[in-house]
Amino acid sequence: MMDAGKLSGVIVVDKPPNASSAKVLASVKRILKAKKAGHTGTLDPLATGVLVCCFNRATKLARFFLHGKKKYQAVLHLGIETDTQDAAGDTIGSCSQLSVSEKEIRSACKQFEGSYEQTPPVYSALKHQGRPLYKYARSGKAVHKPPRRVKIDSIRVVTIDLPLVGFEVVCAAGTYIRTLCADIGSRLGCGGHLKELRRLESCGFRIDEAIGLSELQQMASEGKAADLIIPMAEALRNIPGYVANKVLTEKIKHGRVLYKNDLPNVAAESPSGIIKILDAHKNLIAVLGYHLQSDRLKYHCVFKNEYVKM
Repeated sequence: MMDAGKLSGVIVVDKPPNASSAKVLASVKRILKAKKAGHTGTLDPLATGVLVCCFNRATKLARFFLHGKKKYQAVLHLGIETDTQDAAGDTIGSCSQLSVSEKEIRSACKQFEGSYEQTPPVYSALKHQGRPLYKYARSGKAVHKPPRRVKIDSIRVVTIDLPLVGFEVVCAAGTYIRTLCADIGSRLGCGGHLKELRRLESCGFRIDEAIGLSELQQMASEGKAADLIIPMAEALRNIPGYVANKVLTEKIKHGRVLYKNDLPNVAAESPSGIIKILDAHKNLIAVLGYHLQSDRLKYHCVFKNEYVKM
């Protein structure tokens, strides 16, 4: 039986509502008895769904997951504005009578597809002088960050049962869905806030792969938690792999300078400029980067003497 606490990899957790991402991550770390753990994108306490948790040496891989696309299932409540832009906040404005049509709602949502300037909410984990914005807001000294460009790939309205509008959205990392809800409500002239949010996908990891904390605890108590772990090489799904021979493996092991001719056809393998290096057993031994203008490869991270899941 393999000790999950000694493994390095990724587990996709279905975050429960009313729990912070940090608290859920701490529970995963405790259940697995991992030495280190980190997640790849915060979900608000109200939200549920995909929370990608990296542990032990896989925490080095978190940066490769931060900029992937996200998919959400959301419920917009029209007619009521809150200070946090979600259902957890206090009401700061309301519309006594909704007079928006289904056509107007669909049109307003469609207008946010593509790139647009989004102002981050004052209740958020973004930092100002090293302190999260929500701490300033809670103390009555809200800090307003300047708008930043975000990208909405698609918005699909699923249900309309006023005052509620259910929709699915695919977007780039860094997009606030509660701010999107507030902006849609503003565009319609009645205001609105996010009532419910579920993340269906993050950086290629889907909700059908996710496991709840209680199920994870049960699997761990039965000694089966290791079966849920996605090995590091498999977790880097969108990065091409290159199987190293003994010569290349030795060079990496000793940190020697690597050139493109050490990895034939590397540019063709990975247009993104990043490639994962695997051993003969398909275990991850390094992640390398390169530039078209240079023959020299860059070490992003190297994994030595890793206790791997076979």
